[in-house]
Amino acid sequence: MADAQSSKGQRRREGIMNALKRQGRITIQEVVERFGVSEATARRDLELMEKAEPVIRTIGGAMYDGMNAVRELPFAEKEGLFFLEKERIAAAAASLITEGDVVGLSGGTTNYLLAKLLKTRRGITVVTNTVNVAMELAGSEINVVVTGGMMRHNSFELCGPLGEGLVAQLNIGKMFLGVDGVSSTGGITTYSEQEAHIARAMIRRSQATYAMFDHTKVGRTSLFSIAPLAELQGFITDRELPQQLAAYARTHGIQTVVAGGGQDAEMRPTQG
Repeated sequence: MADAQSSKGQRRREGIMNALKRQGRITIQEVVERFGVSEATARRDLELMEKAEPVIRTIGGAMYDGMNAVRELPFAEKEGLFFLEKERIAAAAASLITEGDVVGLSGGTTNYLLAKLLKTRRGITVVTNTVNVAMELAGSEINVVVTGGMMRHNSFELCGPLGEGLVAQLNIGKMFLGVDGVSSTGGITTYSEQEAHIARAMIRRSQATYAMFDHTKVGRTSLFSIAPLAELQGFITDRELPQQLAAYARTHGIQTVVAGGGQDAEMRPTQG
């Protein structure tokens, strides 16, 4: 009897996986209706699949992890993914910013959370190419410079020669860059060619660049290269780096900030 139940559950999870591959994501309610199970069973299936399959749990369902290699998710869809981890990364980044800093913020959900933390501060100038970051800081005592350009609707980032031309005239102290992939061989990467161009322009005008990413971005290489890792001064992430990437960071003097579950981020030494 137990074997029959196990076999039935396995067939159901195979069906869920096929649906995820076809449509990219699935809700718990869809699993309940399509496979005739309870919400508790649907949640348990998705939890099991997250451990064994290329599946990421989301609020109210799951998404196929293989999508990340081929399709860029809109901001609204990415916002709920690994929210607590992104909050901790944003808080760690905010701790590196002091009064008088000129800070660059690219697009992405983590930088949006960072903007929320900065809007209660004073004496900081933020240079951003992202509409929702600028709007979040509107009405605060932060000085905001918006680069201009054509807006990409998926990310709200302003891109193109107009913005790149303005950035070329600016001097940024600390640049905080959201990325879609990071690896020792591929560097930092993104899904968008236009966003890669404006990111490179901002890196060139920055004294220090910090790549911010959660653990799901590690070891991934998206289509368009932003920069090799050697051009970075820091990583801000939510987990210890894999051995190869950690060794690269030590060798190249890249500071690693691991944002833990508490209030304080932990700084990793760059020297081996």
